[in-house]
Amino acid sequence: MSVLITGSSGFLGGLLKNGFKDEKVFELNRRSGNYQCSLAKAIPNFNETFDFVIHSAGKAHSVPKTDVEKQEFYDINVIGTSNLLKGLEFSGIPKQFVFISSVSVYGQEYGSDIDEKFALAAIDPYGLSKIEAEILVQEWCKKHNVVCTILRLPLLVGKNPPGNLGAMLKAIEKGYYFNIDDGKARKSMVLAEDVAAFIPKVAAVGGIYNLTDGVHPDFNELSVAIAKQKNKKRPFNIPLVIAKLMGYAGDLIGNKAPINSMKLKKITSDLTFDDSKARELLGWKPQSVLEYLKNNNL
Repeated sequence: MSVLITGSSGFLGGLLKNGFKDEKVFELNRRSGNYQCSLAKAIPNFNETFDFVIHSAGKAHSVPKTDVEKQEFYDINVIGTSNLLKGLEFSGIPKQFVFISSVSVYGQEYGSDIDEKFALAAIDPYGLSKIEAEILVQEWCKKHNVVCTILRLPLLVGKNPPGNLGAMLKAIEKGYYFNIDDGKARKSMVLAEDVAAFIPKVAAVGGIYNLTDGVHPDFNELSVAIAKQKNKKRPFNIPLVIAKLMGYAGDLIGNKAPINSMKLKKITSDLTFDDSKARELLGWKPQSVLEYLKNNNL
């Protein structure tokens, strides 16, 4: 079987090929691999027909501040997906297609046990781009009779992670990370290596799935585990009443403030997702992120 992985130089993409031992794997990214292509700008010209495609290329891990930055989410995540699908039509239709999406499509900043039936209510550029890309993929797969899988992922954990977790690691290492309100807010997360190992199994069945570690650690548990692994001091805590005063001050300062009341609400609220569908239908049994951190350094 021949496999195409897009975004193969990314955090998750770099792990995906480890799930394939006997298959021939082709890689597409902007700088290296078998196909070097910016999907946002061009339709790829493939020389092979692939049996299995994993589309993990995309833009994330940033908050757009300008219209140009907002447009980049659409160009990379929507136009890029459309161009990939057009390229596959020219080279040959695959049997299976996996799209790496995000729990951001639900558009929620707080809530508990949100499952796949929840409305897609995102209004931010990233979440909207992922919704549009999901629709493109589903319609294309239905038209061409391709087994379609969409994985909605929360915070990804692993070696040298990007985004918010990467920022937390850096802050803990330099000694300036702190929790707010004892870090009680619980957040869903999942190990990238578990997702990569699961994909070959789920791709044969298809469907839409949330994937988490099922534990949903709180900020305190996560930051303490990381600090212990890196032999750093336990992160200090800012009481909620003081944090609220900082948030009110941020409301007055405006966009340049590092925190405001809205950001504080997000930081101090639970946001967890239900992955029981994957567990019940496909035997999804991930590792606990906290247990992983006891034996592995990020």
